[in-house]
Amino acid sequence: MIENQIEMSRICNFLKLSEGEIINMFQVESLDSHILLRWCKLLKYDFFRVYTQHLILYSPPANIALKNEKISSPVFRKTDLY
Repeated sequence: MIENQIEMSRICNFLKLSEGEIINMFQVESLDSHILLRWCKLLKYDFFRVYTQHLILYSPPANIALKNEKISSPVFRKTDLY
C-alpha cells in the first residue's frame, strides 16, 4: 500500500470499509478469500500465487511407487438393451 502510494481513502472506497476495519486487516492472522482477491486487484499483486508456492514448497514428497504405477482408463462395454 505504501510502496504503491495508495491513499487510505481510495482503499476505503474500493473495499467499501472504514479506515479502522482496514487497519484491523493488517493485524489479523487470516482474511477471507474474497477480501484477499480485492486486495490483489487493488495492489496489482497476486497473493494467491504466494500461497500456492508455499503449499508446493512445503508439501510432503510424492510417493514414487504411485508415480511408476500405470493408471488405466475405465473400460465401457456396449450392452444389448433390445
